[in-house]
Amino acid sequence: MGWASAYIEALLRGETIQFRPRGNSMSGKIESGQLVTVVPLVDRMPHVGDIVLCRVNGRQYLHLVKAVSGERVQIGNNRGRINGWTSLQNIFGICTRIST
Repeated sequence: MGWASAYIEALLRGETIQFRPRGNSMSGKIESGQLVTVVPLVDRMPHVGDIVLCRVNGRQYLHLVKAVSGERVQIGNNRGRINGWTSLQNIFGICTRIST
C-alpha cells in the first residue's frame, strides 16, 4: 500500500477523484496542496505532457508523461527527474483540473 492506493482503487472502479498532493516535485504545474481532479484512464492513450496517476517500479506518482513508446510510458517530475518506464496497465488516471 502506498500513498495513492485508495485513489487508484477508486479510479479502477471508474470513479473521478480529487485530492491535494503534497511535495514539490511537480512545482510549476502543481503546487503542494493544490486540489487536483483525476479521471480514469479508460481507453485513452496518455500523451507527452499529461499528468497521470501511475505506478513505476512499485512506487506511486502523480507525475508527467515524458515519452510514449508503443505500450510503454516514461514518467518523470517537473524538475527534470525521470522515474522510469512503465506499461499502460500502470497508468490509472489523468489529471484534468488543478485548482487552489
